Amino acid sequence: MESAEIRRRWLRFFEERGHTVVPSASLIADDPTLLLVPAGMVPFKPYFLGEVKPPWPRATSVQKCVRTPDIEEVGKTTRHGTFFQMCGNFSFGDYFKEGAIKHAWELLTSSQDDGGYGLDPEKLWITVYLDDDEAERIWHEVVGVPKERIQRLGKKENYWSMGVPGPCGPCSEINYDRGPEFGVEGGPAVNDERYVEIWNLVFMQYERGAGIGKEDFEILGELPSKNIDTGLGLERLAMILQGVRNMYETDTLRVVIDKAGDLTGVRYGAAADTDVSLRVVADHMRTSTMLIGDGVTPGNEGRGYVLRRIMRRAIRNMRLLGATGPVVADLLDVVIKTMGQQYPELLEDRKRIETVALAEEAAFLKTLKAGTNILDTAVTETKAAGGTVLPGDKAFLLHDTWGFPIDLTLEMAAEQGLSVDENGFRRLMKEQRERAKADAQAKKHGHADLSAYREVADRSGATVFTGYTHTEGESSVVGLLANGVSAPAAQEGDEVEVVLDRTPFYAEGGGQLADTGRIKLESGAVVEVRDVQQPVPGVTVHKGVVQVGEVVVGSPAYATIDVKRRRAIARAHSATHLTHQALRDALGPTAAQAGSENSPGRFRFDFGSPTAVPGTVLTDVEQRINEVLSRELDVQAEVMSMEDAKKQGAIAEFGEKYGDRVRVVTIGDFSKELCGGTHVANTAQLGLVKLLGESSIGSGVRRVEALVGVDAYNFLAREHTVVSQLTELVKGRPEELPEKISGVLAKLKEAEKEIERYRAEKVLQAAAGLAREAKDVRGVALAAAQVADGTSADDLRKLVLDVRGRIPGDRPAVVALFTVANGRPLTVIATNEAARERGIKAGDLVRTAAKTLGGGGGGKPDVAQGGGQNAAAVPEAVEAVERLVAEAA
Repeated sequence: MESAEIRRRWLRFFEERGHTVVPSASLIADDPTLLLVPAGMVPFKPYFLGEVKPPWPRATSVQKCVRTPDIEEVGKTTRHGTFFQMCGNFSFGDYFKEGAIKHAWELLTSSQDDGGYGLDPEKLWITVYLDDDEAERIWHEVVGVPKERIQRLGKKENYWSMGVPGPCGPCSEINYDRGPEFGVEGGPAVNDERYVEIWNLVFMQYERGAGIGKEDFEILGELPSKNIDTGLGLERLAMILQGVRNMYETDTLRVVIDKAGDLTGVRYGAAADTDVSLRVVADHMRTSTMLIGDGVTPGNEGRGYVLRRIMRRAIRNMRLLGATGPVVADLLDVVIKTMGQQYPELLEDRKRIETVALAEEAAFLKTLKAGTNILDTAVTETKAAGGTVLPGDKAFLLHDTWGFPIDLTLEMAAEQGLSVDENGFRRLMKEQRERAKADAQAKKHGHADLSAYREVADRSGATVFTGYTHTEGESSVVGLLANGVSAPAAQEGDEVEVVLDRTPFYAEGGGQLADTGRIKLESGAVVEVRDVQQPVPGVTVHKGVVQVGEVVVGSPAYATIDVKRRRAIARAHSATHLTHQALRDALGPTAAQAGSENSPGRFRFDFGSPTAVPGTVLTDVEQRINEVLSRELDVQAEVMSMEDAKKQGAIAEFGEKYGDRVRVVTIGDFSKELCGGTHVANTAQLGLVKLLGESSIGSGVRRVEALVGVDAYNFLAREHTVVSQLTELVKGRPEELPEKISGVLAKLKEAEKEIERYRAEKVLQAAAGLAREAKDVRGVALAAAQVADGTSADDLRKLVLDVRGRIPGDRPAVVALFTVANGRPLTVIATNEAARERGIKAGDLVRTAAKTLGGGGGGKPDVAQGGGQNAAAVPEAVEAVERLVAEAA
């Protein structure tokens, strides 16, 4: 049974049993504590935590997931992988243990003709938590599993929580016996390689307290509403149904392995080391494709770094297998065709995915070359110092800065006869991981800070937003917080967070900055609102300062936003939509939105592009936008189902989380996007849009910055003033400015060259005199002197070489000249071949001279350069050189 069919059967089975089918959320986690979605229940986390009321009593999904803690083990074993799909069914206060167990058994054991997976019931083993008598009773008495195939395990194996205070409960796992060829018998308690877990049923029935790890926490009591969260690993079930030994041999990964083998001439199964590389390539290319498909772009931080590291490991392993040129396009093609059966959006977005991936491959191939040069230098330095071990910090630098995995550094160092200080490398890696872990742990504890906001939501419900149609209105204070803690009242001068039952204030989100304004209470108290946020879904928090009087919970209030600011932001937001569409029209669908910020009178828009946008294209985009403004197109917003929005061709932003009902903003016949922000009513209200330019903000991501309305006009007015001043200066028309200014700059450049030639000639004129005045030091001609201050290092070097060339070659000669430039002493010293035969080296002389000057230097035996801090020590440095020459001669 193909993986796509396993997925279809899962969703159909649960939909027929009253579950709402929820599409997979993006791999970009909508959770500040997570970079990527690591588990199937993550999108449902707000419902389990009580932050949001579930919109359905039952749900099912097949969620894309990525986990990377054990990335170094991928390929080395057949159990580790970075991407997987988690099939889940969820109940929110509806059915509980018996319902979950019966559903699982029916789907697994029903015949394939009847829509099930057709597993042999005799091969299924069950584990339950130590004291979960109820689960064991259901498995044995209701389902009919013999007691000898039901095992009890402890908290570590069969108890679930999120790692923070909140819901928790016992688990029951379903395991499949793969037979004696995979190990000894005795059930999953004895051998989890033979008895592989395929489905975990979590019974959320308790509340846990604070603690660390999987076992060290207190159970506070039962939850008022019991929930079900289950997860079946699609790849593990595919392994069983397809009759293969591991997940790498299943249909969605084996085709990638085979393609990698075709490209390199390496056969899977021929050797252990090449098998590891082939598995790495297959896993990492699939993961990379799925991440890029969900809008992740390679970078040096966060999820962008995860993608970059995974892609580069895949490319590097292809090189180890023998690939010499680009390979990503061919591998990507196989992944998209295979995974596109389950996720059609990969096929639709193929061009953008390819553009991002190929740009990263090209960048890494350049990085690979540069990193190799860095490694070669480190090897040379180590050998020169008499060492045989490459320092751990060098290996860490290659890993952290140049993306070199440690095994690549080990191999390349071994080829040059060196080992690597792996312990030092591991220590630095451990320190880095511990810093990251501590940061993640600190973020996890952030859940406790949201409890006050959730209490307001539970007590008063969600804040009603009236800002689409009103800029002011009556409301009531339903919550008041100071320093994140609920308070009954606040006094003049206090910094507060005010929650209203209804508000015209827009909370920051979707790239749009928050409104500012005032909240006036019936008592006369006034709060100046400086920021508006939504710390938990549905609760709008107005952050500000009490200017007058006392703010009390329950007081009637009147909220008024800064209308001028709102209108300026709305113009910027509508202009962003126009810019997005114009860029897509000019560059294609790869110019997908990657972020934005809409502020009063200006905006920035980030989009995907592997290269810089030519100036001519940007000019055309700007012209197109302003032509749309002149058409006076109406801007309309409509709420509809996500399915209807897709049918209408509405553009969605990568990484944004959307519900079943979405708001679609349409600008005439030009633009249609999913958006919750505020906009103008007609494009004529924008007045003017001026694109200031574009730049790179990361690999494959560009940023356009622009001005809107009055701000754009003021910018152009200033530009016009500058142009007028320049035309007056050059005595020409505006259109002649480029040519005339280029002419002036060319003349200036030529004059600078002439000055440089004159200065160099003046310096070199001293060469004959310096050579003639060289003193004899025990048979060595020494020309040592201080030349004119301000002589550049380049000119000083030319002068030294000129003087050396004027001294007869058969006479040992040393030329040591000094100057002071910008208050700092500089020296260049040269020796001829006759001097070097006596053991006199320029590098040794420079180090002595530079040390006297309070600095350092070095170079080759024939020419060396140095400098220092103490200009007054130049005469002393000249004497030091003379002494050293005398000693060496």
